[in-house]
Amino acid sequence: MPKPTSNRAKAIVDAAAAGGWAVPAMCLYNLEGIIASVRAAEAKNSPVILQLFPWAIEYADGLLLHAAAEAARNAKVPVAVHMDHCQSPEMVKRAADLGGFDGIMVDMSHYEKDENLRLTAELTTYCHARGIITEAEPGRINGGEDGVADTAELEGILTTPEQADEFIATGIDWLAPAFGNVHGKYGPQGPQLQYDRLRSIRESTKGRVELVLHGAGAAWFGSDEGKLLRENVGCGIAKCNINDVINDPYREFLAKNAGTTGLTGLIEKATDVMQRETEKCMDWMMSSGKAGEVKFA
Repeated sequence: MPKPTSNRAKAIVDAAAAGGWAVPAMCLYNLEGIIASVRAAEAKNSPVILQLFPWAIEYADGLLLHAAAEAARNAKVPVAVHMDHCQSPEMVKRAADLGGFDGIMVDMSHYEKDENLRLTAELTTYCHARGIITEAEPGRINGGEDGVADTAELEGILTTPEQADEFIATGIDWLAPAFGNVHGKYGPQGPQLQYDRLRSIRESTKGRVELVLHGAGAAWFGSDEGKLLRENVGCGIAKCNINDVINDPYREFLAKNAGTTGLTGLIEKATDVMQRETEKCMDWMMSSGKAGEVKFA
């Protein structure tokens, strides 16, 4: 089965890889996140990926997905919709059949290696037949995050170029390497990233798949103005998943202001908080002003 050629998510990430910048993939849980992400993208003339977890389907069936897909279609800049960490074959197929996703992460990393590869190949074929690109995680990235089944007790396994080759053979479009990055919170020493490993993976995979960063959490942000993000982009990362950097300020704003602000005003102002944080991500990933570089087939 040939890979999809007319796909919004693929076009965005291909442009990022070719241009030496990265697209922010915002991990979203509600309508406010969708609105904030698209508004930020339009304000910064940046592409963006709206990223949902399987939880969104389990909680709201297709409602949040269809809202994200409509927002992507109506946006003035390139916007795509992706599912992150889809951890069961049944959910991959359900998500693919709902319509609205441009990409799905086929995350079978909690299975033994041979079963992981077999299922990844089978589900990639299923998605490609529906025009959906796929992402997979060779090795296993440590930690866990809200909206994903708890696999934090499983030991992290760093990715090798050989493992990357095995996953590329399954037909995937994007690869999420484990090179010291962590889902969720980092320890007191902060990120301990193995850039030599990441560069060797990029060298061995270039032209076959694009690389995705998981674990760009709050520890990556602060006074360095996105230095860690830019270093990863320099090593070939073309898509960066963002979660707590936008969702924590949103939650903190709600907690602080829930008793003093009317509901509609609270929602609007909390959305503004998410938009501002998203715009920072776009600046730091160098996607601001790059919407015109994306060419849809």
